[in-house]
Amino acid sequence: MKIGILQTGHPIKQVEDEMGEYADIFEHLLAGHNFTFCRYFVVDGIFPDSINDADGWLITGSKHGAYEALPWISKLEDFIRALHADDRPLVGVCFGHQIIAQALGGKVEKFDNGWAVGHQEYDFDDGTQMRLNAWHQDQVTTLPRGAKVNVTNAFCKNAGLVIGDNILTIQPHPEFNPRLLELLLDHRGPGVVPDALLKRAKAGLAQSNDSATYGQRIATFFENKAHHG
Repeated sequence: MKIGILQTGHPIKQVEDEMGEYADIFEHLLAGHNFTFCRYFVVDGIFPDSINDADGWLITGSKHGAYEALPWISKLEDFIRALHADDRPLVGVCFGHQIIAQALGGKVEKFDNGWAVGHQEYDFDDGTQMRLNAWHQDQVTTLPRGAKVNVTNAFCKNAGLVIGDNILTIQPHPEFNPRLLELLLDHRGPGVVPDALLKRAKAGLAQSNDSATYGQRIATFFENKAHHG
């Protein structure tokens, strides 16, 4: 199965030097499932020719807000709507989660209560809990039509969505391992994220998280669509 990664931002230099682009990081998360990958730097205006260029699609995180008036964002929304109309499998992470919701009629806003940074506990609608790394201030505040919330916590009510049977989204970052988070805390957070949140996130770096477990859920989602789509 061929997965197209729509990259909506570039990592900070320190992350890129150690781990590569976001597409590389997602390929690592989804390794071992016989997927092949192609990548498109949509943040730079580089888009696929067609939704048929991959069997399934994944939209990454970004420093940008979904509500920003940028040409590539409106073009990406058109692409999302085309994927949904075709019932093509689509996964969105952080900004990807938000832009999918917005493209399909939901609303994304800067959250009044500020940032979620570092380890957060999330409740899933199947009764499981996962600890995943977050890095966001924006949230989906109004759901698109037909969306079902499948992940939530007290800080982020709409932390994961299922839309139809072809779209899966998640607000936190299952692709963020502790080292990547540490680099963000040291090199991107200061002066942007409140110091108390940075300190708390650093204190939690040694805790285990469920990134691999959620990565498996993404892979299973794609595999199921490959078999039945």
